[in-house]
Amino acid sequence: MSVPSKIRQLVEKFDAGFNEFKLATYGETQVRVAFINPFFEALGWDMTNRNNREVTHEYALLDDRLSKIHPDYCFNGGGPDKMFFVEAKKPSVNLEAGFNPALQIRRYAWTANHPIGVLTDFEEFSAYYGRGIEPKTGDGPDVARFFYCNFRDYLKRWDEIYAIFSREAVLSGSLERNAYVMKSRRGSQEVDDVFLNDIEAWRSLLASHIASYNPNLTQRELNASVQQTIDRIIFLRICEDREIEPYGTLEKLLSSTSIYQKLVRLFRDADAKYNSGLFHFQDDPKRGELADTIALNLTIHDEPLRQIIQRLYFPHGPYAFSVMPADILGHVYERFLGKIIQVQADRSVVVEEKPEVRKAGGVYYTPTYIVDYIVRNTVGKLLDGKRPDEVSGIRVLDPACGSGSFLIRAYQYLLDWHLEWYLNHDPKKHARGKAPKLYRDSNDHWHLTIAERKRILLNNIYGVDIDAQAVEVSKLSLLLKVLEGEDSQSMNRQLALFRERALPDLGNNIKCGNSLIGRDFYAGQQMSLFGMDEKLRINAFDWETEFADAMKAGGFDAVIGNPPYVRQETLGAAFKGYAKANFSTFTSSADLYVYFIEKAHKLLKIGGLFGFICSNKFMRANYGGSIRAFLTQNTTLYKLVDFGELPVFQSAATFPLVILTINQKPEKQQFIYASIKKLDFPSLDDEVANIGQFFDDTALNGDNWTLAATDEISLMEKMRRIGTPLGKYIDGKIYYGIKTGLNEAFIIDRENRDRLIAEDEKSGELIKPFAIGDYIRKYRIEGKERYVILIPRGWTNQQSGGLGNDSWDWFRQNYPAIACHLEPFAEKAKKRCDKGDYWWELRACDYYDAFAKPKIVYPDISKESRITFDKKGTVVGNTAYFIPSNDLYLLGLLNSRLIFLYFKRNASVLGDADKGGRLRWFTQDVVKIPIRCTDSQNKEDAARHARMVELVQKMLDLHKQLSVTRLKQEIEELKRDIAYHDKEIDRLVYELYGLTDKEIAIVEGG
Repeated sequence: MSVPSKIRQLVEKFDAGFNEFKLATYGETQVRVAFINPFFEALGWDMTNRNNREVTHEYALLDDRLSKIHPDYCFNGGGPDKMFFVEAKKPSVNLEAGFNPALQIRRYAWTANHPIGVLTDFEEFSAYYGRGIEPKTGDGPDVARFFYCNFRDYLKRWDEIYAIFSREAVLSGSLERNAYVMKSRRGSQEVDDVFLNDIEAWRSLLASHIASYNPNLTQRELNASVQQTIDRIIFLRICEDREIEPYGTLEKLLSSTSIYQKLVRLFRDADAKYNSGLFHFQDDPKRGELADTIALNLTIHDEPLRQIIQRLYFPHGPYAFSVMPADILGHVYERFLGKIIQVQADRSVVVEEKPEVRKAGGVYYTPTYIVDYIVRNTVGKLLDGKRPDEVSGIRVLDPACGSGSFLIRAYQYLLDWHLEWYLNHDPKKHARGKAPKLYRDSNDHWHLTIAERKRILLNNIYGVDIDAQAVEVSKLSLLLKVLEGEDSQSMNRQLALFRERALPDLGNNIKCGNSLIGRDFYAGQQMSLFGMDEKLRINAFDWETEFADAMKAGGFDAVIGNPPYVRQETLGAAFKGYAKANFSTFTSSADLYVYFIEKAHKLLKIGGLFGFICSNKFMRANYGGSIRAFLTQNTTLYKLVDFGELPVFQSAATFPLVILTINQKPEKQQFIYASIKKLDFPSLDDEVANIGQFFDDTALNGDNWTLAATDEISLMEKMRRIGTPLGKYIDGKIYYGIKTGLNEAFIIDRENRDRLIAEDEKSGELIKPFAIGDYIRKYRIEGKERYVILIPRGWTNQQSGGLGNDSWDWFRQNYPAIACHLEPFAEKAKKRCDKGDYWWELRACDYYDAFAKPKIVYPDISKESRITFDKKGTVVGNTAYFIPSNDLYLLGLLNSRLIFLYFKRNASVLGDADKGGRLRWFTQDVVKIPIRCTDSQNKEDAARHARMVELVQKMLDLHKQLSVTRLKQEIEELKRDIAYHDKEIDRLVYELYGLTDKEIAIVEGG
């Protein structure tokens, strides 16, 4: 592209005044206004933005040497992967060789998990990878640098600059692509991995120390004390970097003794200032949670605390906490909480994975782009067209909140929405009065007041988790989000105005409990049988009591989250019994997320919005039948975003699916289904919009949800237009095979058949050839030679469907050999049945005569088309079906590749049909197969029909020959002949349905 005239002018201006600009007296502010702002404007960025949306100036931060510095700009292209800091310097600073400036921008970008960071004084322009390389003292200015340019090269390298740093490029994913290159390198060190290693080391250090010097602590008390100590220190350290607490307060403790006693005083001061449950040490009936009565009496010596605090300051640690996003902290804690401290008999400690985490194969936090997608499609939809007073009553719930990643993003969405609404509706008006919603900072930027941020959090955000430690981390993350963007000056001014402490008490919003098990779990059981450990493990939770206001209002407005993927079998018989009694989706083998889906909808208001990421297995697995029915019948499906085997959770075994619904019974299902094929998309919203397809009720028929690609859908529609449903084609005369469960009493081999006929020749009237589904193959029946004894319909009791006593006496006289053979089983039947219906096991089907006629037969389960013709009077068992027809034209169609593809996409599947899954040939699916009828008056049609019959008869003959041929050479020749005729049938079917070359390629996988 051509270089903008503005860039040419800037380069000429800087070159002309080069000596002046290089003087130390030429300041940073001057170069920003004169050169850097116009430079980025030429790249498409709105540098005069007053709405804190696209470019934020002077993003305040303190460095770790107490001198004020600022990442001068935060560029926001929408989402964490489209954000980057720009650090500006005056031209007298040598950026190419300067250690400190490079280290500054790298710390900001790395801690914030931004893809890149930019350092510039206009004379020089450097860009660094934000992810992958931990910033360390002594790193040269070239470490992690991937781009460097002098202003004299701007004109010839403009295309390169624009392709990475322009607004257009950033919005299209240029930063993610650069970050991916870095992350793919071996030895990559992300901020969450490094911080996790640190806090895990601190946990082990504190656990060993506290367990040794506080012998009266129980294991649960030890776990709580260790985590709370770490949480409190991290909270105060973050507040320092945000200028809410005096910088270096904790660091000063390193040169003193009795560090923990001094920490306790800081904790007490924090309680007075913040009102947070994190620093709650005295019971207060006005607060929603109980006080911590352990922390103030702990004995902790100086050395472990000194190691922890020292790592929190540069250069001993790499972190710039003021820019660490709340969701990064949440991701770290999500994995941190997967382990627990176990106390041994000698008071030594071992940190090991929790049993549920071990069974699940680890902890996998939900990627931010998926959390954001679910939030936009639930919370975002709820806010459309509303005013803040209408939004105040909206309640958003995560029933398995973990460390709070979904709640944090939902809260951030609400904060952004409120700020934007106030800015668009006379911001000055909303900055006045006794309860202002906005205030303006020293850089003339608008912010929500702390009081407004607290109000939104308390009104709108709710969560539950079974893990008490997870609940505390979720609260911590949300509290830090309340303080985000504040400093001591702005906060003190607001606290003086509102005369209240800074943070809300979240005890009534984020609670610890088992979302699936209510207090009725103990009904009819002796409570004394349950010890405290067992009760805490079960953690029964009463929604009606704990969230009384929400439940009285009809439920929550949105339920979002990522429920646990845990097999119910691992939870024992008691849970299984409870689930059977309380969940309509219960099956004997299921994952917990199935019950979470049902529970979430029960907690929703009518019309409320639901968004989960869970496994897609319920769409096809047997155990998913009940939840599929629940969703289809009780909810309006909105979007299904299927990631298949993509490693969304860094594990290919989870098969993730985003499912979005509206909690109301559907008039007609109409939803979008998107099968995601790759993860390197710039935007999940755009990807779904580009590849998503609309489906309706027809896509949900059958025993699973198998949804086809667009080109296949078009082909299926064409077949439906051309064809006639098979049920109509055969005049609806479609019959089941024997479905009454024939047992071994009725099945005999060739030897017993011959014996019975030898004893009584008349027995041959009731003994027929028999085949189970597994015997039925394509154009043939094979397997063991078996026979079945059938009792004719005319001899059954009309009322009960079985033989009455009088009829049995008559039967025994007329068929003595068979009666003698069946007598032991008849006696057994008498003991099992009542109302005189002794012979229900001997009853015949209502379509007995149809077995004797020519028919098309097929198994109930198969991986491919296995359909054949029978004219020997074969009776099929309850693992097969048959169509009473001698239509060889129909048989050829049903065995074709085209019809198999159609059925595969529209039938029930056990597993993945494209990867060897088995099809269920249920009649309700078979009767919908579109059959191409032929017109006998049309010469071409008549010729095609005759050709099909000829080919099918040839296939039947060839298979019959193959069944008796023993010579290897003859077998090979017959197989080649069969393959040829099979292809000829497929070609004829393509012609009959009018398929194009492209459509044929779809069928044949080309």
